[in-house]
Amino acid sequence: MTGSVLILGGYGNFGKRIAAALAGHRVPVILAGRSLANAEAQVRALDSLLAKAAAFDAREQLGAQLQALRPSVVVNTVGPFQTNDYSVAQACIALGVHYLDLADGRDFVTGIVALDEAAKRAGVSVISGASTVPGLSSAVIEYYADEFDEIDELVYGISPGQKAERGLATTQGILTYVGKRLRPFAGVKSPVYGWQDLYRQDYPDLGWRWMANCDIPDLDLLPPRCGIKSIRFSAGLELSLLHLGLWGLGWLARLGLPLDLPRHAGTMLKVSNLFNRFGSADGGMHMILRGRGHDGASHERRWFIVAKNGDGPQIPCVPAILIARALARGEEMARGAHPCVGLISLEDYARQLSGYRIAMQSL
Repeated sequence: MTGSVLILGGYGNFGKRIAAALAGHRVPVILAGRSLANAEAQVRALDSLLAKAAAFDAREQLGAQLQALRPSVVVNTVGPFQTNDYSVAQACIALGVHYLDLADGRDFVTGIVALDEAAKRAGVSVISGASTVPGLSSAVIEYYADEFDEIDELVYGISPGQKAERGLATTQGILTYVGKRLRPFAGVKSPVYGWQDLYRQDYPDLGWRWMANCDIPDLDLLPPRCGIKSIRFSAGLELSLLHLGLWGLGWLARLGLPLDLPRHAGTMLKVSNLFNRFGSADGGMHMILRGRGHDGASHERRWFIVAKNGDGPQIPCVPAILIARALARGEEMARGAHPCVGLISLEDYARQLSGYRIAMQSL
């Protein structure tokens, strides 16, 4: 028997996509948020007998709602996780419910192991970072790892299309570290600051995009797991004006001006949307692995994923979809609390995305 999946933020940018995919896999879903009207509207849009709506404040009412709704799995899409605590995951553990989230906060994802013993005692899986990073990024490395005797460098990043749907929480999360000094990571020889160190990346079918430093859990997780000596992750906005404008704000924050950028995320997102007519709905991700092959010679692998027609937001949802489906169906999965590293294969990723205008390419 397949249990139900409660999606916190079920009518949001990622939640609604996860709900649609799970319902398509014949998994019952409960779309939850603070607005019953919005949740019910999204249920109607799904047009599935497997979907229903719920409205409550997860911070204050989750325990009671878990007992009333009795889901097998909770998927938490409500960020920004850079400023969240583990209260939602702890409530799930207390009631024996599996938990996973789409967190991209570096400390949040790496710190989830603090709940490991409690999760094991409860017999549940608690998985953080079930998203592009580290879910997809670790899948790509594991797929190509056999080509290398050692990996000296990983350079990678994400550049969404200007017209692709963007959530407020994602914007807030990025703004928490723009211009801030990042904690050191593998290969760092001098201070690194958020949304600084500009460079340009050429994408197949998309052309050149600006990139800048981002703070993600991979910086701590991937080097020790994969033997990577130097790692660098960046993100970029399609429109140069917006990307360089944020870079300039980063310099102001770096120079010590008391800017509370996350507080203005809503306004900045609205201003950004005014420029949609000048951009596209096409985005991509690149991963460049450099090192030595088994013959001792230098070896490089370049991997890209390009999404067209606004399908880019489907990519971060895949790990949560596949893991939630497996847990709801009672499939075997390691109990305890851990980041989403090595849990999804690149082949599984490709299959889940096969119905969208998304293509992977390796060079």
